Amino acid sequence: MEPIRSHVGRTVPLRRSDVDTDQICPAEFCKRVTRSGFDDALFARWRKEPGFVLTAPERAGASVLLAGPDFGTGSSREHAVWALRDWGFAVVLSSRFGDIFRRNALKNGLLALSLPEPVMGRLLDRSEADSSLTVTVDVAARTVAADGGLWSFDLDERTQWLLVNGFDDIDVTMRRGPHITAYEERRPYWLPTVGARSPQ
Repeated sequence: MEPIRSHVGRTVPLRRSDVDTDQICPAEFCKRVTRSGFDDALFARWRKEPGFVLTAPERAGASVLLAGPDFGTGSSREHAVWALRDWGFAVVLSSRFGDIFRRNALKNGLLALSLPEPVMGRLLDRSEADSSLTVTVDVAARTVAADGGLWSFDLDERTQWLLVNGFDDIDVTMRRGPHITAYEERRPYWLPTVGARSPQ
């Protein structure tokens, strides 16, 4: 995963509440066996609606999704995060997230960050009025800046450390490689081991 210390991007206002993971990435796309290539799945049903904001030409290349409250509820499918990421979103802002969705997002390098509902209302209003509205997220300072305002968001220290260093859980384990090797070398011979499988 690439380190994420900050992000600056234009916005897409999605003024819908209680958006669940099936609406973000419909179930029929979850049969795929890869972790990428889900951009066509993102809001696939809604993108057929005339005038859906994501398909507006002036929103092309926007990387910050402004969502209504309770975004990412429903099933725990990681595909919803992959679809947002593959479309080009780096940040999703909402007043409330589904807990599992938010954990999945942060583990996959998608910044799912909560701001107070009045702040989200202000940002949605401004984005709808001006497609050039830009948001700046500073992960190190845990702040969001936009429209002349600056707001803090909650992010635990371990998650912040993982993001700014570009580590996932496997990277963290691999950093302990010398300690694991040293432990295995000192391990008593009489304890069970996992060896190579003998040919059948």
